[in-house]
Amino acid sequence: MDSGIGLLPAAAAIRRLRPDADLVLSWDPDGMPWGPRTPQDITERAVAVAEAAAAHEPDVLIVACNTASVHSLPQMRARFEPTLPIIGTVPAIKPAAAGGGHVAIWATPATTGSAYQRGLIEDFAAGVAVTEVACPGLADAVHHADEAAIEAAVASAAARTPEDVTTVVLGCTNYELVAGRIRAAVQRPDRPPLVLHGTAGAVAAQALRRIGAEQAPDAVADRSTLTVLLSGREATLPDTALTYDEGRFLQAVSPVR
Repeated sequence: MDSGIGLLPAAAAIRRLRPDADLVLSWDPDGMPWGPRTPQDITERAVAVAEAAAAHEPDVLIVACNTASVHSLPQMRARFEPTLPIIGTVPAIKPAAAGGGHVAIWATPATTGSAYQRGLIEDFAAGVAVTEVACPGLADAVHHADEAAIEAAVASAAARTPEDVTTVVLGCTNYELVAGRIRAAVQRPDRPPLVLHGTAGAVAAQALRRIGAEQAPDAVADRSTLTVLLSGREATLPDTALTYDEGRFLQAVSPVR
């Protein structure tokens, strides 16, 4: 679940790791974007989107949203666990800081400067140069596949990213859908290749470990299914999702039921 189509990278990662898994994708176009909302409002909407997914009785629920994870994980775990394991998504600050160099964290305004993100920086990036870069409008632009708005938001954030940055943490799952554009905007011709840190692969692997489902069976059914919930309503993958590689991959390998 997510506020928007930022759940596509994690869903695609799950599908690659477990081709036999039935997927339920639940997001909130009626309330998107969550970034500018208050923590209480974010939590209310996140729980509602999770409720819609939980009604399909999944084995595990990935909160594929940094903003919801930063503000709402305790409430969501209190509501659903232990019956439904909850896997959160937080900015990949720990692995980014381990590489050394100057780290920039691109995130929504709600995540940037939050006590949770500051705690991650203190815990895992002590002694490392870290710059928090708020990216207003980028998540919304990616969600709507608005090319002009994506270009403007990426350019704005890149202009506020120090030139000596060696690593960028993609602190919003939507940003992983435009990782190539972010790399192109931040990469300096006279600097080593920029390192980007997303979360989809690690979160997908953790979700499967949590339920002991790391290993795919030797024989996989012809096709697994994909259920799409838009603010609780069953639907098909929107055209905007199909503008991204991850959305097209999911549609190709999983018929929407």
